[in-house]
Amino acid sequence: MNNQPSGFKRWLAEFKEWLSPLWQQFKQILKRFWHRFQLTRWIIIVFLSLFLLVSGYLTVVAKTAHVSNLKATLEKPTMVYDKDNDSAGSLYSQKGTYVSLAKISTNVQNSVLSTEDRDFYHEHGFSVKGIGRAAFLYAKNKVLHRDYISGGGSTLTQQLVKNAYLTQQQTFTRKAKEIFLSIEVENVYSKSDILAMYLNNAYFGNGVWGVQDAAQRYFNCSASELTVPQSAVLAGMLTSPSGYDPVAHPKASKQRRNVVLQLMVENGKLSQSQATSYKKTALTITNGYKQTDTYKYPYYFDAVINEAINKYNLSEEDIMNKGYKIYTTLDQNQQQDMQTVFKNDNNFPADSTDGTQVQAASVAINPNNGGVTAVVGGRGTHVFRGFNRATQMKRQPGSAIKPIAVYTPALENGYYYDSILQDKKQSYGTNNYTPKNYDDTYSGKVPAYKALAQSLNAPTVWLLNKIGVNKGYESVKKFGLPVTNKDKNLALALGGLSTGVSPQQLAGAYTAFANDGKLTTPHYITKIVDASGKTIVNNDNPKKKQIISKKVAKQMTSMMLGVFNDGTGRTAKPTGYSVAGKTGSTSSDVVNGQDSERDKWIVGYTPDVVVATWEGYDTTDVDHTLSDTSYVNTNTLFKTEMTQILPNTKQTEFNTKDAATLAKNKDDSATSVWDEVQNGASQFGDKVSQGASSFGQKAADWWSNLTN
Repeated sequence: MNNQPSGFKRWLAEFKEWLSPLWQQFKQILKRFWHRFQLTRWIIIVFLSLFLLVSGYLTVVAKTAHVSNLKATLEKPTMVYDKDNDSAGSLYSQKGTYVSLAKISTNVQNSVLSTEDRDFYHEHGFSVKGIGRAAFLYAKNKVLHRDYISGGGSTLTQQLVKNAYLTQQQTFTRKAKEIFLSIEVENVYSKSDILAMYLNNAYFGNGVWGVQDAAQRYFNCSASELTVPQSAVLAGMLTSPSGYDPVAHPKASKQRRNVVLQLMVENGKLSQSQATSYKKTALTITNGYKQTDTYKYPYYFDAVINEAINKYNLSEEDIMNKGYKIYTTLDQNQQQDMQTVFKNDNNFPADSTDGTQVQAASVAINPNNGGVTAVVGGRGTHVFRGFNRATQMKRQPGSAIKPIAVYTPALENGYYYDSILQDKKQSYGTNNYTPKNYDDTYSGKVPAYKALAQSLNAPTVWLLNKIGVNKGYESVKKFGLPVTNKDKNLALALGGLSTGVSPQQLAGAYTAFANDGKLTTPHYITKIVDASGKTIVNNDNPKKKQIISKKVAKQMTSMMLGVFNDGTGRTAKPTGYSVAGKTGSTSSDVVNGQDSERDKWIVGYTPDVVVATWEGYDTTDVDHTLSDTSYVNTNTLFKTEMTQILPNTKQTEFNTKDAATLAKNKDDSATSVWDEVQNGASQFGDKVSQGASSFGQKAADWWSNLTN
């Protein structure tokens, strides 16, 4: 038997022998270096400095979290108020019915503390054992390349602040913040307050938050009436609301309940005989929970949340759960009426052959301050913060842009409401752009007010060409509608925008016509107050901008009154009311040319309200176009809306008449003056004999008629 070491072992022994003196020499050098520069002290200083900095940062985080508002934010839902400061509903996603600790059975308290945190009354927000365990598992997971913490052993207070302030992501940073926030919560609140907040903010599955609603959902009783076995069921759900759901998983829930009962024995809250008896109790579920739908105006509330997020930098979680008071421009009567109109399918065209609904959206705005009073963003089932066609959609406005892009800048550049325009079919530019009237007929000449009321394309494009495309482009920008350099062409006259507009943007632009030339910006929120009573948003006095003169606004209104009196919107006019505005449509370009349409628009206004309505399919193809070109369906919808909305306004009258009436009176006045001139000339000789004073009186009367 060969006992000689292998070649590798001999080489390894020789290498160690060679390395040993070098290693000893290195250790001596390192030792002298270490002592010379006192590295131990520097390491301690660096470690303590880092610890101090991190602690300071986390203390600031805890102090600026406004922990003193925690109870108020958990007790109260976020309330929404209308334009009259009346309650309109509430927003919440993680709240149930809040009850005081005195109204929560001690059985619940004992079972939860026995399961979640037995040392709750003897610790100050955190557990040293829990922190040690979390640190060990964190280090272990880092070694194993796992970027999370397993089984951190959070106290009940830590679980509360995690749900209230932090994400569920398991990281060391979140854990550190959790500990410091827990300490701050313990400094501010009593143990009873903390326990009450925890039980009211805990999740119990099936969309139920808080022990009161959980008691109703699973046992049809109040939280104060929960028995020991029932309390044990709820306590057992806290670690896994879905896994121990007594409805979906009764067997697992019962097993978990029995574990909780045994934990209560270990914690001295039950005797073994009591626990044994309770374990034999049948698990009976009775659902007595009735959730009140306080999200009364879904599209409006969605828009409020979006504005709070995008304009005021609040988070959805804070908005829904921090107990804010949000004051808005909502008119509940108008909103209810608009929602009722949209729920009635008789107000819309028939569905397509495959059952797809024609979609629609409407928005109502107070032109005096820009406050949105009502909004509906679509038909069918509402999805929370889903697509809102009234605010988020981008579609070409068609002829609804004519007053903004063509007729307003024309009036500002020397034209009048009754100026004669050329109504002929002709081509423009090198690309031979040839606009056509709807019925492809032309009168040669037409007054401006009639061209607008009848939505004639040829004279409108001719007019834009006369004043210059750039003036139309700048006018559209001035009215706040999105345009790009690509839109600097004659197609702008007919609404050919590269990006399109939403109903809210179009309604916002029309506020200038309804408000003596002052443009107001559509908005929903006037004020937000937090749970402590501090105003964090104040928008009580929104800005107005004079973009056109009062005179031009008045002339445009007189022209647009004709749209509803004798123009394309005559069937949309609500009985007994004067409304000004414009209709519009866009060709689908997928079937039958202009006989099929992609979008239909109506914008109408009084001095009190501007309403913009759109109809169309979300996706336009051969099978999904609007074939009706008479505006009957869209006009019917708009008329129904305005018939409901206008009685709830001040019903302020316009300070001008229809342009057609003004033009007729102007012609009649000119004819009367000319007849007077002729009559005066034929009888002049006879009047001389009546004396100078009589002639002077007649001359004065004649001049008065002429000037009138």
